[in-house]
Formats: sequence, C-alpha cells, structure tokens
Amino acid sequence: MNTKASILLVEDEENLHEALKLNLELEGYEVTSAYDGAAAMKAIQQEYFDLIIMDVMLPEMDGIHVTESIRLNNNDTPILILSAKNTSADRVLGLKKGADDYLTKPFNLEELILRVQKLIEKNKKLQDKETIGDHYSFGNNTIDFRAQEAITKTGEKIQLSKKESMLLKLLIENRNEVVPREKILQVVWGYNVYPTTRTIDNFILNFRKYFEEDSRNPKYFHSVRAVGYKYTDS
Repeated sequence: MNTKASILLVEDEENLHEALKLNLELEGYEVTSAYDGAAAMKAIQQEYFDLIIMDVMLPEMDGIHVTESIRLNNNDTPILILSAKNTSADRVLGLKKGADDYLTKPFNLEELILRVQKLIEKNKKLQDKETIGDHYSFGNNTIDFRAQEAITKTGEKIQLSKKESMLLKLLIENRNEVVPREKILQVVWGYNVYPTTRTIDNFILNFRKYFEEDSRNPKYFHSVRAVGYKYTDS
C-alpha cells in the first residue's frame, strides 16, 4: 500500500493555513501544521516530511531563514516557498537559500497542488535507489531477501525477521551512503514520528554479530553518530 506523502505546512495566516490544509488533505496528503519558524524547525527535527510549504512572512524567524537553517542541517526535503513579494530579487534569494520552488501570493490553488505533486514525485524518484534483487552477497555472507534468511561468514544459515530484511535491503541499496535514522524508521517501521534509535542500534549490533569478521571493528555496518547508519561494501 502506498503511504500518504506527508507535508509540513508553515503559514501563520490562519484562514489561508486552514484552507491550504483542507485542500491538501482532500488531495490525499498528510499535513502537519506549524505557524512560525521555531515550530517548523522543531517539527523537522522530529518527523520526516516529503515536502515543506513555507511562507516567507513568518513571526520572529522568516521563511528564508528557516529554509537556510534546514539546508545547513543537511536536510534536503523539497521546500516550496509562498511569498507576497513578487520581485525577481526575492525569488532569487529564496532559491539561493535552498528553496526548490517559489510561488507568489495570491496564487491559483490548482497551480499550488500541481507544483506540490511535481516536487514530491521528483523527490521520490531521487529517493528510490536502484533496487537489488532477491539475493545479495558480500564477504562470505549471502542474504536471501525473499526467504528472509542469510548464510553467515561461518556458513551458518540464520532466519532474519521481516524488519531485519527490510533494514538490510535499505542499507545495501544505499551502499556507501549514510541513511538517516528518520528515513530508516519511516521506511522500515512506518513511523512518522520516531521513538528511540536504540531499536536500530540493536539491529546493527545483530548484523555485526552475524556478518562481520570482527564485530568490534566493523567493515560493513557503521553507525554515524547523530545522523544515521551506513553499509559499506569496499
């Protein structure tokens, strides 16, 4: 089943906020609300979003600053900026600070929905790495994703849980790249708001026990402090 794409809507003008939220929900999106920059930053740290719709004129911290902060934190969620300012200098500034698209008020609702759809689809294509088949080997280990079992370095056959299989697959498909914790919890556990990362740590410890020659000096499965996890095939 396709999970609903989630959108963070950052807009302080209540009537417009409610109208946008309602229309986006009618289109089948899950919408989280923030009415100022601080609330937006907090939501982004706690959840994974497919898209952020950001008004420029926000109380305290404006939308351009919020966008810049999001990008400084290496978060590449697409951002669509809404602005009452229509000069090309404002548009350029928004895009320069990391926005993916820029729409000036008043805008046509249908156009907004189309742009939202396009940004989410484009992001999804980037996120979907080439998939690996049912079997994958590294070192002296072989994984059979369909049967949910693996043959370890010692030749022992072990059963993998569904979550273990999914996590292995996600890490291997993104090999040599750090996969953020939020992404793992969203893809493997289906959470939007993530609980604890200890769960993933325990899985990684298990993988090391199964597949590493020396679990204390892992060659394949790495934790990247405060960011996420990485599988390396070199």
